Amino acid sequence: MPDLSAKGQAVLAKLAPLLPEIAESAATIDRSAEIPAPLADRMRAAGLFRLVQPEAYGGVELDPPSLVQVMERVAQHDASTAWCLGQTNICAHTAAYLAPEVARTIFGPDTGILAWGPGPGQARVVPGGYRLSGHFDFASGSRLATWLGAHVPIVEPDGSKRAGPDGKPALFTLFFPKTSATVKDTWQVMGLRGTGSDSYEVDELFVPDAYCMMRNTALPRHVPGKLYVFTQSTLYAPSFAGIAIGIARAFMDAFIRELRDTTPRGAPRTRGENHVTQATVGTCEAKLRAARCYLLETVAGVWGEAQQQTELTEDQFLAIRLAATWGIQTAREVVSDLYTAAGALAIFERLPFERRFRDIHTVTQQFQGHPAHFQTVGQILLGRRPDRPMFTF
Repeated sequence: MPDLSAKGQAVLAKLAPLLPEIAESAATIDRSAEIPAPLADRMRAAGLFRLVQPEAYGGVELDPPSLVQVMERVAQHDASTAWCLGQTNICAHTAAYLAPEVARTIFGPDTGILAWGPGPGQARVVPGGYRLSGHFDFASGSRLATWLGAHVPIVEPDGSKRAGPDGKPALFTLFFPKTSATVKDTWQVMGLRGTGSDSYEVDELFVPDAYCMMRNTALPRHVPGKLYVFTQSTLYAPSFAGIAIGIARAFMDAFIRELRDTTPRGAPRTRGENHVTQATVGTCEAKLRAARCYLLETVAGVWGEAQQQTELTEDQFLAIRLAATWGIQTAREVVSDLYTAAGALAIFERLPFERRFRDIHTVTQQFQGHPAHFQTVGQILLGRRPDRPMFTF
């Protein structure tokens, strides 16, 4: 099992005093769909939104294995807070690929937070930049954000779509202040309610050339750190898997703490004395430990190899995708099995189960946790051409 790096230990030391407040605020965050402003301010002051930004810009450049463990730790206290941290931190990964003056405008000096979500939309080329229009959804952390991004094709003056290095139409991200968009409160959902993943719209918004970046391809980096050998997707996937494992660990700990000495209606013995429950807990513990070890060992292995590389290989992409998807799906199985074992007590808001049940099942609906990734990996391993991308961005 990889140890936390010195940077990881320093981040957790700053995080530790905030964890009780995060846990105490979890129900409020769930109801209000946002992190309370005083807590968010303390998180910002602790540098928790700058974990993967370049050190040259005041960020931490936290190594991926430690990033996963930080997300896991926060998720044990509140999944929505962890999700906002994971999403906005990895959005900020773009700082390494933007011109330094642009990166500092968006993220500096210490208050800039970026959020984004998928379209539809498009950007038309005009003198000096683009005219951006579109409707975008699932902008996790957008209520904290100062800047937003839009992933769109670029339409040239002749009506054609701008191509990437492979000659096919490419996707680009355009960046603009949040105040330039119309934000819509659309986040009425089952789980991860506290992420406030709202929708936003822009209409013929001018975005300068410098605030545009191509996606889905290797880009020149403006900083040398090896963290940026990892793509955004190869950080998203394991970080969100860490969140899922954190949810499952919190569920397991709460189950043992709260329900061990309870007796189901009509049962002759407590749950702690019930042989079926004992086997369920033991099996779930094994699954959770194995999934966590697999995830962290995989990320640490790729991170070690990346020290000698300028880009990740397909095998490394595959390894991360497989371990992350397995971690998310295993966490769901653990929570589901323990939820069933909890019986009727699992449904009460006053107990620490139903929100985590909703949260984990929302995590698995997001792209990073989709079981279709197993098919994609299997196709590659069997020498077949995959019919869907292993990573979308």
